[in-house]
Amino acid sequence: MGELIGQPASRAGIDGVVAEKTVGIMLGFVRSEGRSDKVEALIDRLPGAEAAIAAASAGGLGRLMAVGTGVMALGLGMEIHSVASELLRVSLDQIGAERMGEIIAGTPGLGQFA
Repeated sequence: MGELIGQPASRAGIDGVVAEKTVGIMLGFVRSEGRSDKVEALIDRLPGAEAAIAAASAGGLGRLMAVGTGVMALGLGMEIHSVASELLRVSLDQIGAERMGEIIAGTPGLGQFA
C-alpha cells in the first residue's frame, strides 16, 4: 500500500481497502468535475491513482455523483475529512501549491477539505 492509500488510511484509522475506495471516489469526482488538464496532470503524478479510481468504480461506487454519498456508502463519516486532508497533502507534495490551488478552486466543494 503506497503513500496515496497508506497515509490516509493510517490518519483516518480505516482499512486500506476502504481508504483505496475513498481516495478513488474523491479522485474520480475531481476528474469528472475539475479542470481536466490540471486534474490529469495530478493523477499522472500520483502512484496508485488509477487503481484507486478503478477500485471505486467496482460495484458502481464511481457512478455516485457526490463524494459524500460515495463515502457514506462505505460506512464513513467524519473519517472522510482525515482522508481528504491527507490526499490533498500528498497531492500538494506532488504538484505544488499553485497547481493544487487551481484544482481546488476549479472543483466544486473541494475547498472544504483544504
